[in-house]
Amino acid sequence: MDWSLYVVTDAKLSRGRSHLEVIRAAIAGGATVIQYREKEGTTRQLVEEAQALRELTRQMGVLFIVNDRVDVALAVDADGVHVGQDDMPAPIVRKLMGPGKIVGVSVDNLEQALQAEQDGADYLGAGPIFATPTKPDAAPPIGVDGLAEICRRVSIPVVAIGGLNAENAAEVIRAGAAGVAVVSAVVAAPDVEAAARRLWEVVDAARAIR
Repeated sequence: MDWSLYVVTDAKLSRGRSHLEVIRAAIAGGATVIQYREKEGTTRQLVEEAQALRELTRQMGVLFIVNDRVDVALAVDADGVHVGQDDMPAPIVRKLMGPGKIVGVSVDNLEQALQAEQDGADYLGAGPIFATPTKPDAAPPIGVDGLAEICRRVSIPVVAIGGLNAENAAEVIRAGAAGVAVVSAVVAAPDVEAAARRLWEVVDAARAIR
């Protein structure tokens, strides 16, 4: 699986563009994983939006993950689901999702990372690496050193998230991250495809000299 550029949706940051429009451009620019994250709207609305993204990602051969909502992930046959520390516990998510599906867990320290791996997570979303306006209630930044420690201690892929952009993405790849997860750096960009391509190029170059 290619975790290089993990793009998370955000309707409020998309400049009035639809999820489908933004994600189509992000994939054209090199996004390798798409996470549908939507905290508002009815379950029917979420399922309809996720279904459209599922069809697009399937056509383009890109992983599709649903944030938090196991029911929505199952409804649209997503590749997996991503949960946080206050969401449904990973072992229960694994049981509900069934074999062959991906379970990701957000962690902000080494203890959580080790527990998530023990609980059967397939990958970790570690952060925030830097302070981020996208999630003002996030835990304090763990920094590149905190990320590096997690990457050293677990054997599953670690995707870095939190305040990442083309200027600092190389640092987290050099620290051991399998990829970078971004929200505003791509979905809020005037030119989504160009922003995604720039990030992908930075990640690819950093990996080549790691």
